[in-house]
Amino acid sequence: MPTLNLQDIPRVKNITKEEFISSYFKPQKPVVIERFIEDWPAYTKWNLDYMKTIAGDKTVPLYDDRPVDYKDGFNEPHAKMKMSAYVDLLKSEPTKYRIFLWNILKEIPQLQQDFSYPDFGLKLMKSLPMLFFGGRDSHTFMHYDIDLANIFHFHFEGKKQCILFDQKQNDYLYKIPHSLITREDIDFSNPDFEKWPALQHAKGWTCELNHGEVLYMPEGYWHYMKYLTPGFSMSLRAIARHPKNLGKALYNVLVMRHFDNLMRRIKGQSWIDWKNEQAIKRTEKSF
Repeated sequence: MPTLNLQDIPRVKNITKEEFISSYFKPQKPVVIERFIEDWPAYTKWNLDYMKTIAGDKTVPLYDDRPVDYKDGFNEPHAKMKMSAYVDLLKSEPTKYRIFLWNILKEIPQLQQDFSYPDFGLKLMKSLPMLFFGGRDSHTFMHYDIDLANIFHFHFEGKKQCILFDQKQNDYLYKIPHSLITREDIDFSNPDFEKWPALQHAKGWTCELNHGEVLYMPEGYWHYMKYLTPGFSMSLRAIARHPKNLGKALYNVLVMRHFDNLMRRIKGQSWIDWKNEQAIKRTEKSF
């Protein structure tokens, strides 16, 4: 069986600011740092039971892997549930429901005391620490972030599979135009190359993240995350520094997102269907 052309993301036990900048930030390469946060209270405290205790009465927005519908608002949740019930669900059975972009500063301010903003030599956005939760076998679509930020992804409890591609692989990924995602019907953990032949030409990276490990994702990297066990992660981000990426980020935020929303309102589902067709046509034309 053919598989994706993926190399293991390099791993280091620890790293200095200077080593990080020269070896990973400047060349824009990913890295897993294994023991960077062992002095954080979060390293020993943060697990699903702790989150249930501290945030159990909060109502949380949940998302699953259903395809985008033209009626969906931007980041509109598919369901809502008390955090205590959601943790019980995660621990009892596989579920597609995930939490993403949950701002812990706003929701549970005391969690801020459990971590610090590390000095990687990049200015981290302190208003945007975001939590992501998922049940066993739940996954995100392959996507990149609207602001093409540098992302530091700290994982807690269990194990998570990560697959990354840089922007140079766009021609092979069946990217949806006027969007930040690939075709949603591609299973990146087990792709069907007869249906998606261009994927064989894409070169990417992979790792399994464990409790307390940090994954650095460079600017604009595509990422697919699959929860091998129930768990959660926190992302801290730093603004894109490369002028080309900064320009793309501004375009995405100021133009692309609003154009896409306008076309959904005007054309409805036919706009979504057209974009899905174009993803195949444009990819097949380019390889």
